Amino acid sequence: MKHDHNVVKDNWTQLALQDYKQGLGAFSERMPELVGSFNRFTEECFKPGELDEKMKHLMALAVAVFANDEYCIIYHAKGALDQGASEGEIMEAVGVAAAFGGGAAMAQGVTLVQDAVHELQQQREVH
Repeated sequence: MKHDHNVVKDNWTQLALQDYKQGLGAFSERMPELVGSFNRFTEECFKPGELDEKMKHLMALAVAVFANDEYCIIYHAKGALDQGASEGEIMEAVGVAAAFGGGAAMAQGVTLVQDAVHELQQQREVH
C-alpha cells in the first residue's frame, strides 16, 4: 500500500488496522462462511465473563507479542486502551510475553507496542 510519508508517520496504527480490515473484507468475499464463523467466535471470546474485556485484550496482546503478529499487536493494544488499560498494564503484559518469548517478544514490546500505545494515546488527546 502506498501512503504519503507524513500521513504514515502520524497515523501508522490506523493505516495498519485499515489494511487488516480491507484484507479481511477481500478474504470474506472468497470465504464468507469461514470469516463469519471466525468473527462470531472471536466476538464471543471477547465478551465480558469471568474476565473483563480489558483483561482479555491484555491477554491477547501478550499472545500477539509472543507470536510476532504485528496487526494483532496494534489491534489489541488499541482494544486494551479502549477498555481503560493503563500504559503500565500494557507494559506488564509485554513483560509476561517476553518471559515466554524471549528476545523476539521483547523486541516487539520495546518497539512496536510502545510506539503504538504512544500514537494511540496521542490520537485520543486530539479527539
